[in-house]
Amino acid sequence: MENQTKAYWYAGFAIFFWSTVASAFKISLRYLDFLQLLLFASITSLVILFFIILFQNNLKLLFSVTIKDLGKSMFLGFLNPYLYYIILFKAYSLLPAQVAQPLNMVWPVVLVFLSIPLLKHKVSKRSILALLISFIGVYFISSQGNLLELGRSNPLGVALAVGSSLVWSLFWIFNVKDKRQDEVKLFLNFFFAVIFIFLTNLLLKNIVIPDIKGVISSVYVGLFEMGITFVVWLKALKYTKSADRISNFVFLAPFFSLIFIHIFVGETIYYTTIVGLILIAGGIFFQKLR
Repeated sequence: MENQTKAYWYAGFAIFFWSTVASAFKISLRYLDFLQLLLFASITSLVILFFIILFQNNLKLLFSVTIKDLGKSMFLGFLNPYLYYIILFKAYSLLPAQVAQPLNMVWPVVLVFLSIPLLKHKVSKRSILALLISFIGVYFISSQGNLLELGRSNPLGVALAVGSSLVWSLFWIFNVKDKRQDEVKLFLNFFFAVIFIFLTNLLLKNIVIPDIKGVISSVYVGLFEMGITFVVWLKALKYTKSADRISNFVFLAPFFSLIFIHIFVGETIYYTTIVGLILIAGGIFFQKLR
């Protein structure tokens, strides 16, 4: 099998499972609160990443990290998965999945604007227009089927879902500057994040033995949102001749996600969700055009 074909298979695998995680979030939150979900999902990801590193024979890299490297991982682990997923899971607990999932999609446009002060990039008129298009999409989605009654969505939930894109963009910028091996630095990020989220739950007296359904759903989130799928996506980027060949496939995930949300979560999909999602994806795609 040639490398580009491998890239398509890996990308397809990643996109399929990313399409299911919004449903998994909502199902998990029926049995766990958002902090408990993050704890069990993060522990799952940490274990999986350890075995991936072991399988890759990169365990020696874990024992060669410096104090500076640990400091980076502590900071990045605080941003993601700790802070990012606290915000995102809380948003999912307040909003329908079909609202929370696409609102989180605006991060590529937010990333461009954050790169101005942090990476000294220049913003173009195209990027400003892309941001405007995307946030019109946010308005459509937030209306939940009634464009004249925006208050139908929980305002805090909307703010958190959109705000999560800010945290993710910050993480992405700092992560790009970190040139360590991807799986190793991701493992260390999760190592510190598990400590943070465990202490948070402990301080709030929120440590519980979850229902078996909560365990299964949180393990699924840990496997296919945070752990394996990210590594598979890196494989796709490694084998592809050009990142553009597979990166645009990511736009399919939120549309497939609506199908899973309807089937497994039981939500009736609003027409405004579809229109808003098209606007957000269109804004991001427009920004990427050369």
